[in-house]
Amino acid sequence: MRIAPQADFTDGKLDICRISTMNPFELFCMFPTVYSGHHLLSSKVDYSKSERVRIETDPPLEIYADGEFVCETPAEISIAAAALQLIDTT
Repeated sequence: MRIAPQADFTDGKLDICRISTMNPFELFCMFPTVYSGHHLLSSKVDYSKSERVRIETDPPLEIYADGEFVCETPAEISIAAAALQLIDTT
């Protein structure tokens, strides 16, 4: 899935893909476009980049990263430049 198709691990930015409220049918129709990255063409999708993002919800919601519980909202998430070393195997 290409949820953040413009992501670049070298740019020092978080890629933020926010989807507006959709009814179940709209979500069902949009879901296949995530595989190609074409969901970004929808007016219901807002895509941006930032070094830091604050998430606030009412009521508080759980936040997961890579399938693991991290915390509840409100939360502030930021990028740590060059914190992850990657090996290019191409």
